[in-house]
Amino acid sequence: MTAAVIDGKAFAAGLRARVGDLAATFEAKAGRKAGLAVVLVGEDPASQVYVRSKGKSTVEAGMNSFEHKLPVDTSEADLLAVVEALNADPAVDGILVQLPLPAHIDEQKVIATITPDKDVDGFHVINAGRLAVGQPGFVPCTPLGCLMLLKDRLGDLSGLDAVVIGRSNIVGKPMAQLLLAESCTVTVAHSRTKNLPEVVKRADIVVAAVGRPEMVKGDWIKPGAVVIDVGINRVPSAVEGKTKLVGDVDYASAAQVASAITPVPGGVGPMTIAVLLRNALVAAYRNAGMELAADAI
Repeated sequence: MTAAVIDGKAFAAGLRARVGDLAATFEAKAGRKAGLAVVLVGEDPASQVYVRSKGKSTVEAGMNSFEHKLPVDTSEADLLAVVEALNADPAVDGILVQLPLPAHIDEQKVIATITPDKDVDGFHVINAGRLAVGQPGFVPCTPLGCLMLLKDRLGDLSGLDAVVIGRSNIVGKPMAQLLLAESCTVTVAHSRTKNLPEVVKRADIVVAAVGRPEMVKGDWIKPGAVVIDVGINRVPSAVEGKTKLVGDVDYASAAQVASAITPVPGGVGPMTIAVLLRNALVAAYRNAGMELAADAI
């Protein structure tokens, strides 16, 4: 068996196109563009790349992008004041504070200051609670993107056995909640799980989000399972002085056993910004009191 490749890049392109169409509809009805604000503190190179990409993608989707770039020595109080101002700005529908923040700033305090209805990252404890009890709210972008890929591939997930490897607040825990909501039987595995290969082997769905390069081997995978690899790890390549990106799954061996698998790069990665745009647009519709069909996006 050679696994089908789950093309996250193509799915993300389709999602962005739908967001663009609905953003145009929103502008026509609301008399303004939907708006996403991104706050960057400091000059972390990776964060700068992410922020530029998010801003460009927001504009391409027909929404306003509000970028706030603050120096690395910005005080926590000053950052919180910026967030409060964005909370109160009716032109801003979604707020994203780029992480990580400098060490002198309490990330959880900043996240807690974002009003939950503008928390398009889905990190606020209120949105985490809404997800846990099945109420409408915002879900972190990466796990929601993973769910979209799974449903596109498998359709109804009800009754399937899913193993999520990783228990972070950003991916692992919300991924498990989303799969539970789809009536999967869910196991959250982690670094202290005993007999991890045996646990993974029983799963129809494997979501690997542990941050360890190529940890999950092909002989861990149940024949015919669907594998979603969230990992993005930079490792040395065969060419001296060069590096390459690999996931948390040993792609070569897993692809010989799974029925479908996401590649790295080109799998889950492109979904994250596409889902962020989706969340920002949903926020705009909600903030304007406008209806948006549940299956529209």
